[in-house]
Amino acid sequence: MTETIIRTVRPHATGSTGDSYDNIEPWFEKLSALAADDRHRREVRDTIIELCLPLAEHIARRFTGRGEAFDDLHQIARLGLVQAVDRFDITRGSSFLAFAVPTIMGEIRRHFRDRTWSVRVPRRAKEVQQLLGPATEVLSQRLGRIPNARELAAELDIELSEVTRALIARNAYKTDTLDAVGDPDDNTGLPVMDRLGAEEPCYRLLEDSMAVRPLLAALPEVDRQVLVWRFFENRTQSYIGERLGVSQMQVSRLLVRILSGLRERAVGEPALRRAA
Repeated sequence: MTETIIRTVRPHATGSTGDSYDNIEPWFEKLSALAADDRHRREVRDTIIELCLPLAEHIARRFTGRGEAFDDLHQIARLGLVQAVDRFDITRGSSFLAFAVPTIMGEIRRHFRDRTWSVRVPRRAKEVQQLLGPATEVLSQRLGRIPNARELAAELDIELSEVTRALIARNAYKTDTLDAVGDPDDNTGLPVMDRLGAEEPCYRLLEDSMAVRPLLAALPEVDRQVLVWRFFENRTQSYIGERLGVSQMQVSRLLVRILSGLRERAVGEPALRRAA
């Protein structure tokens, strides 16, 4: 989701040039050159915040439909933007956008986290989940990109499986009944169920890929190729068997072994193996 926002966000503030916030760094250079007691420092800081306000609105809209009013999310996103502006270090060489997006998203997620959890989540998963936001901010600044699950685990000095559980736990936020009437501002007056569009699983693909990417990278080359053929190229087991010189039944068992191993390493629990 974070990388999607970075790719799609468009500035609307006066003075923006181009289709990204890459031109915002010169403002931070100007800000860092001013002394703390310089009367112009606040003016430059306020200008940066004003230029980036559309970013906060864009991210806030990404979190609508989860039981919280847009105005509340918008205010929280603006707070996250201010924090990002005050924490950003231009000397590290990374872009402000790569730092600001996870910072703002982390503030919104912290708002959801501090409210009620709609599904029972283990205490340890909640504790780790609270650490992910700050760790993501630090690594984003250091790496100049969004960190993956393995890098987060190394930064926090915890097991990869704990990071994976915490990422999954993020889905257990406050829920609303599908019979609830929508926001009066949308002029529909219809229950949520009647306003639902097509399912968009791609919104959580980034978090899923963060958890799975290092596990796939650790697989033997043949196992990775089998997964590519089966799930990315939609090849049949018979086709894969022909390429490997084995039977379709052997391919089926191979897939069970690979997927079971991935599950065990992802969640730290033995997968249920099907009988051959």
